[in-house]
Amino acid sequence: QVQLVESGGGLVQPGGSLRLSCAGFGFTFSMYAMAWFRQAPGKEREHVATINYDGGRTQYTESVKGRFTISRDNVKNTVHLQMNSLKPEDTAVYYCNVVILQQTYWGQGTRVTVSS
Repeated sequence: QVQLVESGGGLVQPGGSLRLSCAGFGFTFSMYAMAWFRQAPGKEREHVATINYDGGRTQYTESVKGRFTISRDNVKNTVHLQMNSLKPEDTAVYYCNVVILQQTYWGQGTRVTVSS
């Protein structure tokens, strides 16, 4: 069964950095694009970043361009989100995502709080 497990969230001050990780289980990880989404209280879930199957192409939402970097390790079956220059508006629960045979899968999320 497909499973996604996020880790790396926590409390960080504005301007700080965090590195999120997502481990995939139950599917051929290297065949699929992976993505990160986030959701803050009272807001809709929004796309953050996507990486294609071999890591050769990435896409980012405008608000994180230049600050966040998505990457993947197809040997370890993990995808990462390096977050630098964090702002309070980055505070949210971050979710790992994959679409397999038109079915969308989500991890349980990892909470990121940016506050002084």
